[in-house]
Amino acid sequence: SRTIMSDSCSSSHQSMKDYPVGLGTLDIAPEQVPAAISSALKLGYKRIDCAPVYFNEDKIGDALFQALNGNYDDKGNTNNNSIVKREDLYVVSKLASPFHRKEHVKIGLQKTLTDLRLSYLDLYLIHWPQAFYFVDIDPTTRGYENEDIDDSGDGAKIDPTVSVHETWAAMEELVDEGLVREIGVSNFPVSLLHELMTNCRIPPAVNQVEAHPYLQQTKLLSYCQKRGVHFQAYSPLGSPGYKEDDEPTLLEDPVLVKIAATHNATVAQICIAWALQRGTSVVAKSATPQRQEENLSVVVSSSSTPPELKIRLSEAELKEIEGLERGYRFFRPEDWWGEMAMAVFN
Repeated sequence: SRTIMSDSCSSSHQSMKDYPVGLGTLDIAPEQVPAAISSALKLGYKRIDCAPVYFNEDKIGDALFQALNGNYDDKGNTNNNSIVKREDLYVVSKLASPFHRKEHVKIGLQKTLTDLRLSYLDLYLIHWPQAFYFVDIDPTTRGYENEDIDDSGDGAKIDPTVSVHETWAAMEELVDEGLVREIGVSNFPVSLLHELMTNCRIPPAVNQVEAHPYLQQTKLLSYCQKRGVHFQAYSPLGSPGYKEDDEPTLLEDPVLVKIAATHNATVAQICIAWALQRGTSVVAKSATPQRQEENLSVVVSSSSTPPELKIRLSEAELKEIEGLERGYRFFRPEDWWGEMAMAVFN
């Protein structure tokens, strides 16, 4: 079967900063993936954000393969109706927690490359700071039969003996081998990011964290800017799918609704414009063409830094949004990892 793209990692690619709005793929059901990826690429998305613990990378890989190569018939002939070229894409994935030891990092990447049907990634992130005990997998087999790689056993499977420096040194070797172009981290607080950068040969290109008007992460953003680490926001719309019934709904916030009406925009567009205007990029998940286009349309042009936006918030509006800060997380490791979760955000 056709699995691996022949493209090699080339220096002609653009930076992730050239793609301020990326497509998130968390909770896009496998059966939704082909249409979601196809519509996103046709609309102009270039940055696709993936992770093995989303358990859909194999379906994303099939969709990317078709977009890059056109359809194949049963004899292996292509119709050459490709949507996009590999060098124009910026594909991101993440190292799952069971593969943090130096001898396992490459296994985690190889599994993702097999599932995505690619020969390299543009950006590879340490998904969460915590290491889990190793889960034995076959990196040449596509898909997962179970979700063991995401099972912490309420924290019992967290391995507290793996240093972030050990993991990072193995990540750096992936760059040396041409298997990834850039490396970074996700869900790293200031203290851990600082510790990592005390001893690294290749500094992290990005720190991808939850950020939205209810969780503005101002101190982390400031630190990242001072250290030259790009701050990337996931859940920029407040992850309504993860909200409990008694929790606030960001997209219904009266301040944001008022500002959206002023700009003849949706609240989602205001949240994205706010994120981009403060110098961050976003990962915005959507499986529907209408929402995908709505999110992407906030950017008029990304050829400049910061990008040219369709919506520019005034200083007064930015001040109003600043007042919405609640320190409110929709993704809470303490709910998943028991007492061991304290190592992340406390």
